[in-house]
Amino acid sequence: MPEFNGKPLVGVPVSLSTEPERETVQHATSDKYVRTLAEGSNVMPMLIPALGDLHDFDEIVHRIDGLMLTGGRANIEPHHYNGQPFPDDEYRDPARDATVLPLIRACVAEGIPVFGVCRGIQEINVALGGTLHYRIHELPGKMDHRMRRQGTREEWSGPRHTISLVPGGLLERLANASEVMVNSLHGQGVDRPGEGLVVEALAPDGVIEAIRLPDAKAFTVGVQWHAEQDLQDHFLSSALFGAFGEAARECAARKGRRLRVS
Repeated sequence: MPEFNGKPLVGVPVSLSTEPERETVQHATSDKYVRTLAEGSNVMPMLIPALGDLHDFDEIVHRIDGLMLTGGRANIEPHHYNGQPFPDDEYRDPARDATVLPLIRACVAEGIPVFGVCRGIQEINVALGGTLHYRIHELPGKMDHRMRRQGTREEWSGPRHTISLVPGGLLERLANASEVMVNSLHGQGVDRPGEGLVVEALAPDGVIEAIRLPDAKAFTVGVQWHAEQDLQDHFLSSALFGAFGEAARECAARKGRRLRVS
């Protein structure tokens, strides 16, 4: 078996980005996710292109020791959860939907750790039969969770609101606290949690900020905030990446890989 430089191999599905004005199509994700994953979880990231059913999902699951789900520009198309159709001008990424949703289900079935951030929490929820709110800011009593349109990177990616951690949950144990501050850069969010998923954290307006699959064979967690941002300054985000890395190492050990911890 290859050692992958002594580290677990974690798959990172990417988005299919189209730029009509340049006549280009790219499989891409932000460098921030990949670097934070490599450093914060001490794993070897492997990008998975958005090829949909051209993939052999069983083969991917056989090869990886974890699955990291990133944010992305496109929302999950509503037909995957019986939602209302998007307006005509909504940006879509059906190739990513067709890649990620079956891959999540395959990983959960085989005990591969799964960690989702922003769009990633929504992908986990939809893959397991849950539903989404399309535009949270249009719902009565809800805050505007979308990214600020002005200001510096530090301002739009900095802390925006608190979240309450469910007593006795994994996140409360990792944070050793009942409440933490998080950033907020999303328009869509979890409505009804999917089968077996439990809520781990809530925003002040009741929006679900974290979910977990407690009966999964391995770590299966999604968070709505961008946990990859400023890991050194956010104890809970750092602890989540650390826990995911440990789960990936345990998965690799179960698969019989010979790992060197560096």
